[in-house]
Amino acid sequence: MKFCFIRQRITVLYVIVLLLPLAVSDLDGDKQALLNFANAVPHGRKLNWTSATPICSSWVGITCSQDGTRVISLRLPASGLVGSIPNNTLGQLDALRTLSLRSNLLSGNLPSDITSLPSLQYLFVQHNNFSGDIPSSLSPQLDILDLSFNSFTGSIPLALQNLTRLITLSLQNNSLSGPLPNLTLPSLRHLNLSYNHFNGSIPSSLQMFPNTSFLGNLALCGEPLNSCLPITPPPAPSSVLPPPEGSHKQSPKRKLPLWAIIAIAVGGSLLLFLLILVVCLCCLKRKKSDDGSVLKGKSSVGGRSEKPKQEFGSGVQEPDRNKLTFFEGTSYNFDLEDLLRASAEVLGKGSFGTAYKAVLEESTTVVVKRLKEVIVGKKEFEQQMEIIGRLGQHAHLVPLRAYYYSKDEKLLVNDYFSNGSLSTLLHGSRTTERIPLDWETRVKITIGAARGIAHIHHAGGAKFAHGNIKSSNLLINQDMDSCVSDFGIAPLMNFPAPPPRYPGYRAPELVQTRKHTHKSDVYSFGVLLLEMLTGKQPMQSPGREEMVDLPKWVQSVVREEWTAEVFDVELLKIQNIEEEMVQMLQIAMACVTKVPDIRPSMDDVVRMIEEVSQRNSDTRPSSEDNNPIT
Repeated sequence: MKFCFIRQRITVLYVIVLLLPLAVSDLDGDKQALLNFANAVPHGRKLNWTSATPICSSWVGITCSQDGTRVISLRLPASGLVGSIPNNTLGQLDALRTLSLRSNLLSGNLPSDITSLPSLQYLFVQHNNFSGDIPSSLSPQLDILDLSFNSFTGSIPLALQNLTRLITLSLQNNSLSGPLPNLTLPSLRHLNLSYNHFNGSIPSSLQMFPNTSFLGNLALCGEPLNSCLPITPPPAPSSVLPPPEGSHKQSPKRKLPLWAIIAIAVGGSLLLFLLILVVCLCCLKRKKSDDGSVLKGKSSVGGRSEKPKQEFGSGVQEPDRNKLTFFEGTSYNFDLEDLLRASAEVLGKGSFGTAYKAVLEESTTVVVKRLKEVIVGKKEFEQQMEIIGRLGQHAHLVPLRAYYYSKDEKLLVNDYFSNGSLSTLLHGSRTTERIPLDWETRVKITIGAARGIAHIHHAGGAKFAHGNIKSSNLLINQDMDSCVSDFGIAPLMNFPAPPPRYPGYRAPELVQTRKHTHKSDVYSFGVLLLEMLTGKQPMQSPGREEMVDLPKWVQSVVREEWTAEVFDVELLKIQNIEEEMVQMLQIAMACVTKVPDIRPSMDDVVRMIEEVSQRNSDTRPSSEDNNPIT
């Protein structure tokens, strides 16, 4: 009996002696794989991995198993990771269950040795720059696969059919194409394939999901989207019957008598003479009226010299001096004569005209915009003003209070915002000292602007766009909320196409089409969002002679390496906002993509910004520390 007990203890010790080195060896292998990854991929200051510190207790983003023998979770969201992931690095962590590399700047192909890790359950790589095909070798243990907001191409691999445990599949905002496979995944509850290039009909196995799962795929049809058009065969060629016999014979022509021909010629000559006479009389009359208007214009200019403050009313004609049209609900109590007598100060000259600050005798202050190069008539101008006045009843839009139209002068009257514009807050001005703008205020201003533009698109209809989104047209009220101005004026103007080399806020397609659309507004908002994040003007000059627009500059800096040059130096002083800034940067880059159809709608932009803001408002550190399924 004693001999058996001794034998059992020897066996246990023997097993421990054999297995302990193996466990240590596995952990050492995980440690070396992670160090190889960190050495090969540039990263921010967050990573504190060194060979001299214990991996399970001190390394950022690492979670080990309970017995401390393997790495089971790696979470590095918004850690400034840049470039491609080499093979045989993270793919060596064969006990890994959760991998989160979201909101970084990783690029290149997603290594298949990562997606095929045998224990992998949760894979989050959204908001990066991965490209190429989705790997076909996928772990059968996957519960969540999120590859959204990247640049993946090709089709959905058929290997997804083998993921019987998959609960969430997120592939939105990539460049995937081809027909959708008939996936029958019993556990799938959340699916998002929106904003890709899929075509054909939606298979029956996926029709249970809402239409938001498939938006932005223009060639996709079937439930829950629009029905597919039936394919009808071309009509069979009909036989051509020969003409009836004798139909080729022409009927005999009847000749006009000589007197009829002479009468027609004389009548035509008289009619032509009368027409020429009428044209000459009209030209003479027009010349006289032009001479009279020139004299009238000279006297108007001479009278204006007595009141230099009335520059914005220089073209107002005497009979029309009280025809200032106010909108309902406006509390202002003045007429056009009062406005022209007001002291005026130039606020700025923009694409559509010059803005003046006008202070009336009752100490009422308004902004008067004097439009230039209006190409529409009075009726069309008034119709557009009615639309602008109706749309302006929104918390994040500058309301149009009144307008004036004459042949030589078009004026708009708006409220005055003492806090200026986002451009003034970000870049300062010659007359005001710039006050640093904190992150919370920037986010608040951005959300307000996005909501205002989304309202313009929603309430104005498919053909109504802002057309001139920029930071100087984003005015700030007393509560530091933003209000969008200058909307709906672009269709009235003779607006030249932007120079192709220096687009600024304007979308690339405007160079060819010169038509403002919802998608071109989204591009302009993306540039504005980059301006808010970087604190830089929409045009940059890396060299003395070279000019680069802001999206290209951001892409060039990010492509070279992750540096503090991307974000505004004032923001880098604030703690725990790196992840939120990176997420905002990803939204901005989605807005400024060159292909209009790939850009999100303004409703989607509002939703994404609000999600980022709400997710980070309470706890700036990543929520993944407590919940792996995020």
